[in-house]
Amino acid sequence: MKLPSLAGHPFLDAPALKRVMHALKSEEGATRIVGGAVRNALLGEPVGDIDMATVLRPEDVVTAAEDAGLKSVPTGIEHGTVTVIAEGHPFEVTTLRADVETDGRHAVVRFTEDWAEDAGRRDFTLNALYCDASGHVFDPLGGYPDLAARNIRFVGDPEERIREDYLRILRFFRFFAWYGDGRPDAEGLKACSRLKAGIAVLSAERVWSELKRLLGAPDPSRALRWMRITGTLDKALPENWGIDAIERVVAAERAEEIPPDPLLRLMAIIPPHRARIDQLASRLRLARKETERLVSWADTPEPESELSEALLARRAYSAGRRALTDRLFLALARDREKGDESAVAARKRQLAFVRDYERPTFPLSGKDLLAAGHQPGPELGKLLNELEERWLEVDFAITREELLALAHRQ
Repeated sequence: MKLPSLAGHPFLDAPALKRVMHALKSEEGATRIVGGAVRNALLGEPVGDIDMATVLRPEDVVTAAEDAGLKSVPTGIEHGTVTVIAEGHPFEVTTLRADVETDGRHAVVRFTEDWAEDAGRRDFTLNALYCDASGHVFDPLGGYPDLAARNIRFVGDPEERIREDYLRILRFFRFFAWYGDGRPDAEGLKACSRLKAGIAVLSAERVWSELKRLLGAPDPSRALRWMRITGTLDKALPENWGIDAIERVVAAERAEEIPPDPLLRLMAIIPPHRARIDQLASRLRLARKETERLVSWADTPEPESELSEALLARRAYSAGRRALTDRLFLALARDREKGDESAVAARKRQLAFVRDYERPTFPLSGKDLLAAGHQPGPELGKLLNELEERWLEVDFAITREELLALAHRQ
């Protein structure tokens, strides 16, 4: 199959990229763009981070960057990686390398000047494509037909690639979610199924990073289905209680024109049980804000579809806008799937109300009660809570002075 050219592609015209490529002698064949940028450009997908491969040794990359007036950071220099920064844009530059030793998580590498050898250590054939500054594409392993067919295929023997780094099991399904078409590569599926126990040796951060990126795909449902079939989903996310709700959430996101939300999709496949949420957050070491969002969702009951705005405002005040929005959107997705038009319309009204909701500030504090002569201690906090509940019951329609008067009669 004839290789296309990327000549004239907009991402190659970026001044910062041109400066780095020139500094690292791309015109002489020393440095090429590799991986995701080339893959996405060829597919017509948006190009994000730009990584480079080079025959230059790491210390030579640093020298060449400094000679060109560019900043360099030795982000992974023992593995040949230097980050070169031009006009505020970081470019990860890695010396061509081959694996000497791997243990399923880490690798010992040696540097090489052989592009095919460098390509041979990569995970999938669609990631083993290179291009130079002029847009000429290089395909050392013949992976372009896989890219054109959107076939996610391991480089070489799938089991050997996976044993080098068990994260490649999750990457296989993540790339399938983003770029795959049809049925996943059969040999890749078999290898992932046979070696799925290796997921247990991976760090929590790496597992969650891959799962989150998979859940952020335009439609992760097919990939999750194959993960379930191969048993890898239960190894990576044992807290799941099924994936059937994913499709309806994706459909609702598209209908409502909101971007993919990995955490919302996670909520669709795990039970809203506090103990299960705590277990998941601890096991995967979720960020504090991620954990708080999941916990708030689990602790917030789903509002009835006929709930009045006044009662909805009270729920929003107590639970928070984010948690209530998550609950309502998942309910909307379920009602859409059922074809219940009246329920869908009601959920949309509720969502619109909650999204525009501005939480009022309770006009009284403990200091106000102390100033009014109340004694400090547990009873003060109890009184403050009772007054806030009374304020909620009348839809926030009691003034500060009226609350103080109520407190005085207590």
